[in-house]
Amino acid sequence: MTEFWLISAPGEKTCQQTWDKLMVATTRTNNLSANNKFNIPDLKVGTLDVLVGLSDELAKLDTFVESVVKKVAQYMADVLEDSRDKVQENLLANGGKCASMIKLDLVTYITRFQWDMAKYPIKQSLKNISEIISKQASQIDNDLKARASAYNNLKGNLQNLERKNAGSLLTRSLADIVKKEDFIVDSEYLITMLVVVQKTGYADWQKTYETLAEMVVPRSTKLLFEDHDSGLFSVTLFRKAIDDFKHKARENKFTVRDFQYNEEELKADKEEMTRLCTDKKKQFVRLLFSAYSVTVEKEDVPGAFLYCGCNLGPLVRWLKVNFSEAFIAWIHIKALRVFVESVLRYGLPVNFQAMLLQPNKKNMKKLREVLSDLYKHLDSSAAIIDAAMDIPGLNLSQQEYYPYVYYKIDCNLLDFKV
Repeated sequence: MTEFWLISAPGEKTCQQTWDKLMVATTRTNNLSANNKFNIPDLKVGTLDVLVGLSDELAKLDTFVESVVKKVAQYMADVLEDSRDKVQENLLANGGKCASMIKLDLVTYITRFQWDMAKYPIKQSLKNISEIISKQASQIDNDLKARASAYNNLKGNLQNLERKNAGSLLTRSLADIVKKEDFIVDSEYLITMLVVVQKTGYADWQKTYETLAEMVVPRSTKLLFEDHDSGLFSVTLFRKAIDDFKHKARENKFTVRDFQYNEEELKADKEEMTRLCTDKKKQFVRLLFSAYSVTVEKEDVPGAFLYCGCNLGPLVRWLKVNFSEAFIAWIHIKALRVFVESVLRYGLPVNFQAMLLQPNKKNMKKLREVLSDLYKHLDSSAAIIDAAMDIPGLNLSQQEYYPYVYYKIDCNLLDFKV
């Protein structure tokens, strides 16, 4: 990804002249940046007091919505896990809610930005528009927290069971290992016990198991299963010798599993894994779309997003929709900030050109110098800027200051190592 500089400068005789000067200074001679006009509609200005207060509120809202964008994107990466290379192709603007909508990559959306009149009517006041965005971002943030919590709980339960089914022979479930024929069941006197033996101790086990206690049935041991470290052996003995056998086995570094064959319990163990997988899938659908007022159209999600055989498509679609919503809201906040700040700095009537610069990484310092030289006259002509004044949104001690209006759109925050 990349970063953009969203700037504005007062119009000359025409805004086109302001644009032409920027192009001459930055592209036609030294290729410092790729530039695009950034189209901001004629918004309602309101009073100076409202603009000053709104400047500070928009700065806070900008930070909040950016954090929501980042959280949704990061959660997308976390959910996709082994398919993290698919993350970027799912981070789109305008994607997911309607099949007829054009899905744009983020760079294309920013460079071709058009104000969304349906979502953010320009007949509304600036404050009302900012409140619409704030409510929208807060809902996405709250929904994500709820769904993330439910997803993580289910995932944690499933991972615990997976560890139980795939961990050490000392602790893992034996449901898929042992069979009824491996045991003597329903005997008043005899019992089959399971012993974990390190691979290096196989020979010792075969030599000594019959002598670990009295009443061990000769030649009764059998290797049932082994992993890379150890093996699971069965051995049959009389019930009255259990305690003595366990004690002597421990002395010889053999571990007796506390296990008695119970067909119903083993069946329940297997069903638990299946149930968790099924529950997880159902939870995705219920938690993602219950209490969510927007209907998500059925669409193909790139790649097969599976976890333990469960389809993650509904969750990925929800994340796609809400990433798009949050990202679009974030860029509209940038547009609002440019408009408000331009009016505060350059005065009325509204006459400025907003411009989007994609700096050449190798020439960022030079670009900054060229812009400072191009707009240095604005320091003395701006009507409201005074370093001694405490104006919300213009606190020079807390943010970068340039003679032109400047905001950075840092899309690098959406990069993930895969």
